[in-house]
Amino acid sequence: MKHSDDDGGRQAAAHAGHAAAGHALGRALREWSPRRRGFLGVVLATSLLTACAPSGTGEGIPNAGTLVIADKEQPASLDPAQVSATDIGSNAVFNVYDRLVDIPAKSSDLVPSLAVEVPTTDNGLISKDGLTYTFPLRKDVKFHDGSPLTADSVKYSWERVMEMNLPESGADRMAKIRQMTALDDHTFQVALSEPDGSFLRSIAASPLASVVNPAVVEKNGGVVAGQPNPWMTRNIASSGPYKLKEWVSGAHLSFEINEDYWGQPARLPVLLKVAVAEQATELQAKAADIISMSADRVATVRGQSDITVDTSTPGLQLNQLGFNMKIDPSSLPKGDDIPADFFQDVRVRKAFNYTFPYNDYIAGVLSGFAERAGFVLPKGMFGHDPNAGMYNTDLSMAEKLFRESGWWDRGFTMSILVDGTAAPFNGAALALKDAIEKLNPKFHVQVLSVPETTFDKMMAEDPIPAAMWSYTSPGLTAPADYAADQAHPDGKWGQVGGFRNGYSDPDRVAALCEEASTSPDPDRQAKLYGELSKLQYDEAMWIITAQESLPMAHGNWVTGVTSNPLWPRPSLRWALYDKPAKPSAR
Repeated sequence: MKHSDDDGGRQAAAHAGHAAAGHALGRALREWSPRRRGFLGVVLATSLLTACAPSGTGEGIPNAGTLVIADKEQPASLDPAQVSATDIGSNAVFNVYDRLVDIPAKSSDLVPSLAVEVPTTDNGLISKDGLTYTFPLRKDVKFHDGSPLTADSVKYSWERVMEMNLPESGADRMAKIRQMTALDDHTFQVALSEPDGSFLRSIAASPLASVVNPAVVEKNGGVVAGQPNPWMTRNIASSGPYKLKEWVSGAHLSFEINEDYWGQPARLPVLLKVAVAEQATELQAKAADIISMSADRVATVRGQSDITVDTSTPGLQLNQLGFNMKIDPSSLPKGDDIPADFFQDVRVRKAFNYTFPYNDYIAGVLSGFAERAGFVLPKGMFGHDPNAGMYNTDLSMAEKLFRESGWWDRGFTMSILVDGTAAPFNGAALALKDAIEKLNPKFHVQVLSVPETTFDKMMAEDPIPAAMWSYTSPGLTAPADYAADQAHPDGKWGQVGGFRNGYSDPDRVAALCEEASTSPDPDRQAKLYGELSKLQYDEAMWIITAQESLPMAHGNWVTGVTSNPLWPRPSLRWALYDKPAKPSAR
């Protein structure tokens, strides 16, 4: 593997054309479809395997001395250069490796980790042009084999990701890196080809950017361009708080505490069981410590005196109903009689927003495991503005706007496309249908409930052969990516939904998205995202039906349990959790 400081970077890909976006949409829908199958999170549970668990003496404490995590799945890889964001291995990588900066519990702000400071323009570690990031590193960090972690280690790790360039890893996120330099043993510098305001969040803090031990990697297969490293797939070369003890395929992975860790040491060793089917049952039997579960299973454990159910962590996906603002009337389902410009009228979009029964939808379809959400960034993400505005059910306002737009007396019939296998999305479509038709008997809504494969195919058509659709926003964590996807008139959904036909000033929206995505100043970014969110509200570009929560239940014998939706799924941080000498009393 070459380590020259003048290695050329990759240029960021330009916006794809409209046709290409349409073809890519089907793939994107499949990639971000966990909730379509009814999941709000990957289900975890814990139970004790005595042969693998370190000794513990806590009398009366289930699984004393070990945090045992059970999952339905098995990691596909533990290699930061290979693991996919949708693989539970991403959470394992997040827990066992270190990165330059970190995401703490209960916050979207970045904090130092291997770097002693988070680069900003104020501290001079980001250049004024936003192209150069400098990371002064800690001097006391050692890999598990005792060798020091240096700036060359970081450079090797990131170059390795780029050289392997495995599609599942999202290595293309590093495309704007032009040059990496180890200025000295403890100063790492990155030069970008163009400003990228999300660089720290989408790259430096992600599992992809975890720092590996170069000597260990080179000893075990090294780096081959375009190819995974089989040894790194099933082993780790880390400086982090855990060491991998063993991986028994189809059974478990066990992690022991790194007693020489430079930071706050982990409290308990971890046993990650795989292919566990009955997680809730194990928690009820006190053979489980923590479960992150689907909403329809919460009732099985809620109300037990020794179990706490936490629904306070929001997911980062927004359930939404989309408006088709570039309708081809000839492609609509039989019976639809709306014109091409129906949803280009902001009064119509607002009327639909005021008609939707938000509280009834959350209480009924989502069983209460969700909260109201506004535009355009979800709660829990940097840049979210709680004051940007959200629509409430107001049938008087809906009637007023339908009258002003000329549709109250005229009436209409229109369609909503939905994957019928996904209860949250099907429920939203039916809730809107019921509310609209009750508002005015001249209004009619056809819910096109189709199989998943048909839904994907129809959503990839250009234009979409329906007036609306019911789905969810993608599982993104960087606000720049979210704004580009959900708000930019030339972004993915902007092209699919015809946002340029709906915005009063689409170029202004594009400028806001692009400045926010390139500004290195987080305060400026937050201001821009707030302005963008307010504009999206004023223009009523979506119906944001809810932000679902990530329910988590844990035994009261476990302390320090917290979660952050910005952490890789299932959004748990093993090192924070502990077990006291005696069980907690409620």
